[in-house]
Amino acid sequence: QVQLVESGGGLVQPGGSLRLSCAASGTIFSGDTMGWYRQTPGKQRELVATITSGSSTNYGDSVKGRFTISRDNAKNTVHLQMNSLKPEDTAVYYCNLVTWYGSPYWGQGTQVTVSS
Repeated sequence: QVQLVESGGGLVQPGGSLRLSCAASGTIFSGDTMGWYRQTPGKQRELVATITSGSSTNYGDSVKGRFTISRDNAKNTVHLQMNSLKPEDTAVYYCNLVTWYGSPYWGQGTQVTVSS
């Protein structure tokens, strides 16, 4: 079993920055991929960014060049640095871990609101 706890959400003005963090506990393997997804009411959850234990990254098109994902394997944590935030980035952000054998785990989510 894996538990994921997110932190760092909140209210920020357009153009501002936020840093999300996610701490994973439980049975973590080096082959697990971690990442962030987001969801707004009435829409499907969408990819924000993922990162493998070897630091290979993948970003959703809407955040490329503005968001940066990073990972500390020793601490089982993943971070999402969000810059140049836009109102359309407003969503609940979910931490995700997919084990090397394909089982997904989700955090409870953290709200990010971009508004003046």
